[in-house]
Amino acid sequence: MSAGPIDPAPPGGLTVDDLDDFPEDGRRRELLDGVLLVSPSPGTAHQVIAMRLGVFLEETCPPEYHVTQGVDIVMSRRRLLVPDVLVTTDEAATRRQRKYEPHEVVLAVEIVSPSSEAMDRILKPALYAQAGIPFYWRIEVAHRLTVHTYQLNPAGDVYRPQGEFATTVKLAEPWPIDIPVSRLTPRHLPPVAG
Repeated sequence: MSAGPIDPAPPGGLTVDDLDDFPEDGRRRELLDGVLLVSPSPGTAHQVIAMRLGVFLEETCPPEYHVTQGVDIVMSRRRLLVPDVLVTTDEAATRRQRKYEPHEVVLAVEIVSPSSEAMDRILKPALYAQAGIPFYWRIEVAHRLTVHTYQLNPAGDVYRPQGEFATTVKLAEPWPIDIPVSRLTPRHLPPVAG
């Protein structure tokens, strides 16, 4: 469940630096134009998908890339997003940052949950594209696990679909990828409501 701004919010809203003052309590804190968005810790199925995807990507990625989970992307002084899985340049990762800038990110992945549908399907892809992140994946869990992949268009302002995969994620970019979707699917995927 997402929450609105903290009370009382400073004039002009929060900045990325203000987030360092919050406790490490397992909640995901993102910043959208100075407004704090707080999400609870992801559920088991969400975490299993993120973990398995991270392992598959790490096993195949070339040495110039680095795969990680749940690390901040500082979009601006008043905007910070946290993708579920991300691929950065290895050069950025060697600095051992806790936060990356968009130009250091190659791929951002979001796993849609009931509390993040609008963010993951509409808002985050628009913001990632605006920031110039070359690739975006959205993983849907309703009915069956499906991976939707996108690449930044030549103008560099919106994503165009690369593919929709329910059996095998097979792509040539950002590097040759061949992932059986069944290997990403948790054994105990919760049933879909109604």
